[in-house]
Amino acid sequence: MTDTPLDLAHAGMEAAPENDAARLKFYERLADSELFIMLTEEARGETFAPDLFELPDAVYALVFDREERLAAFAEKPVPYAALSGRAIVGALAGQGVGLALNPEVAPSSILIPAEAVDWLAETLANAPAQVEERISAFQRPTDLPEALLRALDIKLSMSAGLAATAYLVATSAQSGARGHLLAFIDAKPGAEPALAKATSEALTFSGLEAGTLDVGFFAADDPAAEVLSRHGLRFDLPEPKQPTRVDRIAPGSDPEKPPILK
Repeated sequence: MTDTPLDLAHAGMEAAPENDAARLKFYERLADSELFIMLTEEARGETFAPDLFELPDAVYALVFDREERLAAFAEKPVPYAALSGRAIVGALAGQGVGLALNPEVAPSSILIPAEAVDWLAETLANAPAQVEERISAFQRPTDLPEALLRALDIKLSMSAGLAATAYLVATSAQSGARGHLLAFIDAKPGAEPALAKATSEALTFSGLEAGTLDVGFFAADDPAAEVLSRHGLRFDLPEPKQPTRVDRIAPGSDPEKPPILK
């Protein structure tokens, strides 16, 4: 089995235990990954009961980043639910429950304590503040940390269909303040909070605690959009995947495939 994104992020964290950026990258991948959590019984709607693994001083929910890994650990059919890491930590936060990730079945096997689950849930719950600032000019961004650009690229690749394009620009405000803006073009109605939150998370998990990055939304026919395209670093958001169409042919309608007689 090939290494998963969580395997790779875990390996990077283990190789540099004192590196905060590597540790943040692991937690970001944990939040963004689809995880399979073992249950004591089938989930009922949005309610589920994790199958808890108890140690003398801690309790863990069993989660896996591949169904095959869950099956290898359980060695028998068990109920489970497929949820994002962020949904799981949000449900478990404050309950004194940690995560046993891929126990004994993958290189990313690790026990994540309840305190780390609570921290991650709190970090993910932080919403960006909404402020108004009149921008007088857009400029080409310079000296941007590579960690931030990588984090934005990953986050925006996971925001398929929420906007057409985004431009990262340097800004000068009428107040004299300078900063950076990630400008989304033709965001889908109602997608603005999700895009702002994704941008905020990219900044947080890139390890740039003192950094700031504003977010704006523009229509493609807005005069500012043309200026943004000339000065900005462009990110193309992927199109959402279209469901595969299956044409079902009525029995007997294809002369090359006569109906089977029973």
